[in-house]
Amino acid sequence: MASNIAFFVEGIDFKLPDKMKIKRWLDETIAEEGCKKGEISYIFCLDAYLATLNRQYLKHQSLTDIITFDYSEDGRISGDIFISIERVMENAEKFQVAFYDELLRVMVHGVLHLCGYKDKTEGEREKMRQKEDEKLDKFVNIK
Repeated sequence: MASNIAFFVEGIDFKLPDKMKIKRWLDETIAEEGCKKGEISYIFCLDAYLATLNRQYLKHQSLTDIITFDYSEDGRISGDIFISIERVMENAEKFQVAFYDELLRVMVHGVLHLCGYKDKTEGEREKMRQKEDEKLDKFVNIK
């Protein structure tokens, strides 16, 4: 099955390692959640770019590591997932985890949003974190 997941960069020199493995992992995650995949784009960018989107579309003033725009329809999940590489680097340091592990967590977080998971309440955040951990554990077994 061809993947409808694409990776882009905006205003940053960044190369995503293991693209094919990540695509297979995200495809598997989507299927496990009982969703059908449409077009999903990941856009890796800097804080300033993401902050502009955050203010413009969500009316938030704070920095964030990810914004997911959900375009899902007709039972297919689709969307644009913007990720600040600067935020991911800082959070990896803050939580004392490897950058790549934190990046994968944020990437699957975006897909889980498209699959219907929320993170506004403490209970929702707990469920989201549990799902992220579950999916991250499966990444090592992806060929």
